[in-house]
Amino acid sequence: MDLISQIFDNATREGRTVLLEPEAKTICMEYGIPVTKFKLATSEEDAVKYAGEIGFPVVLKIVSPDVIHKFDVGGVILNLKNRKQVREAYSKIINNVKHSKPDARIVGVLVQEMAPSSTEVIVGMTKDPQFGPALMFGLGGIFVEVLKDVSFRVAPITERDAREMITEIKGYPLLKGYRGMPPADVDTIVQILLKTSKLVTEHPEVDQLDLNPIMVYEKGAKVVDARMILSR
Repeated sequence: MDLISQIFDNATREGRTVLLEPEAKTICMEYGIPVTKFKLATSEEDAVKYAGEIGFPVVLKIVSPDVIHKFDVGGVILNLKNRKQVREAYSKIINNVKHSKPDARIVGVLVQEMAPSSTEVIVGMTKDPQFGPALMFGLGGIFVEVLKDVSFRVAPITERDAREMITEIKGYPLLKGYRGMPPADVDTIVQILLKTSKLVTEHPEVDQLDLNPIMVYEKGAKVVDARMILSR
């Protein structure tokens, strides 16, 4: 059984449809989708050790099948710059979650590199009852939450489809560089869209997917947060 099938099998055995963040990111990596460096810590000592291996600054995030909105329960602490801060943050996150959701099962704490800020984009997928998996692309942040400036295509998509998805959103000029900001690496966004298309086409078990935000740089990009939901 390959790694992705093992992840799906494990989630099904545990009665979960929502994959844990490290599981979703591992699947992305299997498809060559760039993600932030991460390691799952199950103790304070692990967290400190992994932060040193990944390199500061880092982010700590709760990993629990019972916590979907991590920020709401104090389950995320950003921009930790040294071992002391990581040690304190680990304990704080565990205590916050135990206080907010006493029954939550805690798998561990994700130690993740703090991606430098840049232009944020989102790649998503939802299942259309008639056409199957539909890919979505847009700018991240308020652009997707307020302006709904997104484009859609039914998977599988071609490179031409991917480029059209990127250029047809209203915010496309922002990707070309603005107010001294360098242009975003559109070729890398195209590759992320194509690889996501391949992933959801080859794995119909995936019912919903969100890669949000993806930080796009002048060269390259990194998926900061990944969410996948399996079909029931």
